Amino acid sequence: MAKGYRRPSGPPAGQSGMLQQFQRLQQQLAEVQQQLAEETVTASSGGGAVKVTMTGDQKCKAVEIAPELLKEADAEMFQDLVLAAVNLALDQSRALAAERLGPLTGGLPI
Repeated sequence: MAKGYRRPSGPPAGQSGMLQQFQRLQQQLAEVQQQLAEETVTASSGGGAVKVTMTGDQKCKAVEIAPELLKEADAEMFQDLVLAAVNLALDQSRALAAERLGPLTGGLPI
C-alpha cells in the first residue's frame, strides 16, 4: 500500500446497496408469510362429504364431515376420504404459497 493511503471504512462500494435490497426482500418475505398464515384454502372429497380447510402456511384449521357419511360409511372408506381431502388441501396450500412467494424468491425453494 502507498504511504498515507487510508482504506475507506464500511462495506465495499456496491455492497451497501445489495444489503439494503436483501433487507427489503427479507421484509417482503415476512409480510407475504404473514399473509399466507391468514389466507385459507378448502378442499373436499366424497362429493363434499369431507372438507378440510388449511392456511397458506400449511396449518389445518378445520375438518368438516357430513353427518350422513358417519351413518353409512365404513371405516376404510371414511379414512380414504379424510386422507384425500387433507392431501388436496395441502396441495392447494403449497400452490398458494408458491404463487405468493414465487415473485420474491425467483423460483428458489423457501
